[in-house]
Amino acid sequence: MKASIESSIFQIDAFIKIGINHYTKFVISESPQMLKGRMQLFQEHLFFDLQDKELTDYEGIKEWRALWKKFGADPGRYRPAMEAMMRRIRNQNYLQPLNSGVDLNNFFSLQYEIPVGLYDLSHVESDIHIELGVSDTTYTGINGRENNLHGILTIQDTIGPFGSPFVDSLRTAVSELTVDALQVFFLKPSMSIEAAEQLVTAAGKMFTQVNGGNFSSVILSKEQVQANLPTIS
Repeated sequence: MKASIESSIFQIDAFIKIGINHYTKFVISESPQMLKGRMQLFQEHLFFDLQDKELTDYEGIKEWRALWKKFGADPGRYRPAMEAMMRRIRNQNYLQPLNSGVDLNNFFSLQYEIPVGLYDLSHVESDIHIELGVSDTTYTGINGRENNLHGILTIQDTIGPFGSPFVDSLRTAVSELTVDALQVFFLKPSMSIEAAEQLVTAAGKMFTQVNGGNFSSVILSKEQVQANLPTIS
């Protein structure tokens, strides 16, 4: 499988970077108590932190809101995923455990202050391509709504769009039946390539420590707009 990003996106912001982890032979199940406890503690810490801070004090939210505007979308209406989660936490509406895949994905998004998506590859056809959504780019999201993705980065296959830093599609949602998955990190533009590689690798190691299996990583950037996702056994 190949992953690519539309080169014209770098005319809007030359420092955009997308990290991708490909996971195989893992097992998604109920999250272990260690992960549940860590996620709960992290959210409680964020809650108290958010009493003294504005959301835009967080560098990840600040950078992604700026990107939203550059792309032509309204960050006040269509918020980056991690900002939406932080708003919930600020109101003490904490994220509840779902499964070891989704819970880790949410943890990474909050910890790194970036949108992160996790997709079941059994529902993806052919290579994937990242491009800006247009006026008729839509899909049914895991939020249960039909979402318009105009001016928002989208991940697409031959069927159509299935992921974004806003909300992911119902089509590729992971479950306890998922055994082949793609995790996409919408990284802070300010990150260096080296820091991006370290972040994606660290997340991959933690994911496989919890769920087992193997992973491989790539970073898409202005210097590398296309990459083969390595075959792993």
